[in-house]
Amino acid sequence: MAKKKENSKAKKDDSIAKKEDPKTTKVRMSDDPVPKKERWVNRQRVLVMATRGISYTHRHMMKDVERLMPHSRHGNKMERKENLNEVNEICALRNCNKAVLFEGRLQRDLYMWVSNVPVGPSVKFLVESIYTSGELKLTGNCLTGSRPLLSFDNSFIEHPHFSLLRELFVQTFGVPNHHPKSQPFVDHVLTFSVLDNRIWCRNYQIISEQGALAEIGPRYVLNPIKIFEGSFSGATLWENPQYITPAKTRRALVQYKTQKTAHRKEQKIRRKKTNIENPEIGENEIYGGNTEHMARRIMKREAKKGSNKSSQPKKKQKMS
Repeated sequence: MAKKKENSKAKKDDSIAKKEDPKTTKVRMSDDPVPKKERWVNRQRVLVMATRGISYTHRHMMKDVERLMPHSRHGNKMERKENLNEVNEICALRNCNKAVLFEGRLQRDLYMWVSNVPVGPSVKFLVESIYTSGELKLTGNCLTGSRPLLSFDNSFIEHPHFSLLRELFVQTFGVPNHHPKSQPFVDHVLTFSVLDNRIWCRNYQIISEQGALAEIGPRYVLNPIKIFEGSFSGATLWENPQYITPAKTRRALVQYKTQKTAHRKEQKIRRKKTNIENPEIGENEIYGGNTEHMARRIMKREAKKGSNKSSQPKKKQKMS
């Protein structure tokens, strides 16, 4: 009988607990189910590295590009004498399927390789008009690791070689969704626009939903040179016919300056010859034979100057 009474009391307590409001009942945070991690499907990893001999501005430029890609991995410096195909082996060891290599020459020129490892294609650019984010000191700002919007010009659709570059840029600069090192925010835009057969790259902060933007940096221009079929090798799919090497442009500037100085020297020699050959010119030839008229004009000017000086008040001398 005692056991039956205890069971009846326990049933009554359970019914009372069920009737209580769920708002008043206390729930522990540990009772909540553990949130499941969302799947990271697009496993893109970009290896960013440089060769030895780049200048400090080029190094800061490489770091700015690396900050824009939270899915990137930094690589060690590479010797100049080494073959570029070794980058494919380094990417295989680091589990990377994209590579961005900065190659410096003479501490003046900077070349950038963007490759799809190990199949290809790969592109070689000449980086021009470099301005790092530290030099510009612009008002724009964004979260580190945030995902960017990629904006492309209409010319990336019209021309086939630019459409290939567009797909390569999307796969390298586009941050994969649910990446562990990325932030779930979209607060800046990477724009790629074509002008004068060059790709102008800019980074802007999204201030408002109406479209207000503020530039963050860095600024750089990519001059495409060649597109190769493989990764850092293979047959050339496209070559820029308007490309001129920076060494040729510097040589042309030096030739222009030398021609300018030579032309000045020739002009000086001609002037000396004309002064020696021509006799002294008389006053009648200078004034066109009317010396009296010119003398009157000179006298009038001197008279005006004298009247202006006399009209000015004299300063009082201080008593010693």
